[in-house]
Amino acid sequence: MNDLSRRFLPPSAEPPAPARPRGARSGPFGVLDIGSTKIACLIGRMESDGALRVLGYGWRKSQGVRAGGITDLEEAERAIRGAVADAENMADTQLRSVTANLSCGQPESRLFNVQWPVGGRAVGVQDIRRVVQEGRARAYVEGRETIHALPLAFAVDDTTGVADPRGLHCETLTARLHVLDATETALRNLSASIARADLDIAELVSAPLAAAQATLVEDERELGATLIDMGGGTTGIAVFAEGQLLHTAQLPVGVIHVTNDIARLLSTTLAHAERLKTLYGNAQASPDDEREMLPVPLVGEDEHHIAKVPRSMVVSIIRPRLEETFEMVKERIEGSGLARAPGARVVLTGGACQLAGVREMAASILGRQVRIGRGPSPRDGSGAAGGGRRRGPRPDRHRFRGGAAARPTPPLHRLPAGASVMSRAAFPIATRTHEGATPR
Repeated sequence: MNDLSRRFLPPSAEPPAPARPRGARSGPFGVLDIGSTKIACLIGRMESDGALRVLGYGWRKSQGVRAGGITDLEEAERAIRGAVADAENMADTQLRSVTANLSCGQPESRLFNVQWPVGGRAVGVQDIRRVVQEGRARAYVEGRETIHALPLAFAVDDTTGVADPRGLHCETLTARLHVLDATETALRNLSASIARADLDIAELVSAPLAAAQATLVEDERELGATLIDMGGGTTGIAVFAEGQLLHTAQLPVGVIHVTNDIARLLSTTLAHAERLKTLYGNAQASPDDEREMLPVPLVGEDEHHIAKVPRSMVVSIIRPRLEETFEMVKERIEGSGLARAPGARVVLTGGACQLAGVREMAASILGRQVRIGRGPSPRDGSGAAGGGRRRGPRPDRHRFRGGAAARPTPPLHRLPAGASVMSRAAFPIATRTHEGATPR
């Protein structure tokens, strides 16, 4: 068939075969979420139709981890091994490498404008690669290592707003880059803990970026939204506008601090403080709180020695800590100079957002519309692994290895496909990777 036939003949009535998302890989792959409250591992596989299939999952209570950073290599290794072993047994496969989240190392987010001479020829992948390398070189700070160098937009000569400049002719290629880096020592500790579990790191992914990919819908990323990931030991922030990640931040405060406040002020155990927070916690006071009395076992006392406190006391302990967290988030967003970029939309995710009244408090302090974010549901079956209040592992990092995000489900349930915003096919060095490590 000649070129004219291809251009003018009507298209075939048969629907085209679904394309595999760009950047996706074949065969099983694993993701590892090392958090302050739990360590989770998921194993998935991309199907021929572009859907993500979760093959196995496992999780353990965090040990040797504080505020996302490694504090004890042996304890962290033990927890990682347990989570990975459970996932491998369920998936009937063995991992050699994993995609790991990054929530340690005091990550910082910066924007750079980089120009590169092209000389009138067509822009190629090597030109984009050189622009990103130049941005990484400019962003270098002693003692820190670049994790992401994300091209936000390009300009070819005087033409701005170019999403993909490949094939366009120009004298000068200009790129606006978002560079995220972290301290080298924290990254070494993270790598060492995973290596002790006989695993390589195939790729590191910023935790707020991964959470945003899993919970923000396409319109929110395009029109502008701020993702607040309220984790156990840290709170992550990701600011999106025009479909691009403009800023990320990590605050050293999380829901663990709420539990510690309750335990300290009520002189009870951490386990019971967690129970009080989960069952009776609220960010908003109500008239009935004074009348509802809660049993509180005291530290060091006989097990039959139970104190009684009104529910209002628990609420009065929780509320100031959450207010402080949202005030810190507001200050960080305003300090980034992007207060207007994310529009009027805020999406909350993480364990702390499950507390009643948190959504209303966030809307009041931040002055924006707020919703609770959840990952996409599976096509078949229902219910997340572990159920309840985010007891199961978070599969956010599946977007980066498989092109889609999914909530944890029993094995062999199919999940909706979705292409990753950060295409490694187009920008192959945008993310810090460790080559030569593939699952078997």
